[in-house]
Amino acid sequence: MTLAISSPVFANGQSIPARYTCEGEDVSPPLEFSGVPSNAASLVLIVDDPDAPDPAAPKMTWVHWLLYNLPADTSGLAEGVTTLPQGTLSGISDFKRTRYGGPCPPIGEHRYMFKLYALDTLLPDLGRPDKEALLRAMDGHIIEQALLIGLYQKRK
Repeated sequence: MTLAISSPVFANGQSIPARYTCEGEDVSPPLEFSGVPSNAASLVLIVDDPDAPDPAAPKMTWVHWLLYNLPADTSGLAEGVTTLPQGTLSGISDFKRTRYGGPCPPIGEHRYMFKLYALDTLLPDLGRPDKEALLRAMDGHIIEQALLIGLYQKRK
C-alpha cells in the first residue's frame, strides 16, 4: 500500500468546510491515515499554507499545525482532537500555539497542505519546534509521504 491521508469532510482539492476555519469553530477536521509502511516507527503531520498572505503574490508559507512522533499505527485523528495519541508531541505554529489553527486567509482562495510523513525513527523531544527545526530532525528519516490539499476563501 501507499501512504495516504484523507478527510471525510472534504476531498482532495476541494473546499474545507467553514466549521474548521476562523469563520467557524476553528476545530481540526477529522483525518484518516492509511498505507503506513510496515517499517515506519512514527508519523509526522504538517499543515501549512504556501499562499500567504495573497495567493497572487505569496510571500511565505504559514504553518497551521505540527505534530510529530504519532505512533505508526495511528489510523487518523478525530475532529477537534484534544487528546493526542500517546507519545505524540506538538510543534509551534505561526499562530504561536501548539494546537490546530484553521484557515483564515486575508485575501483570495488559499491552498492548505495536510502533509503526512512516515519516518523510520522516533524523533527526540525537540521541545516546541517550528517547522524548520522539525524538517531538519526528519531529514534522512522519511520513508514515504502523502498529501491532502484543502481550499478555503473567507466568506465575510
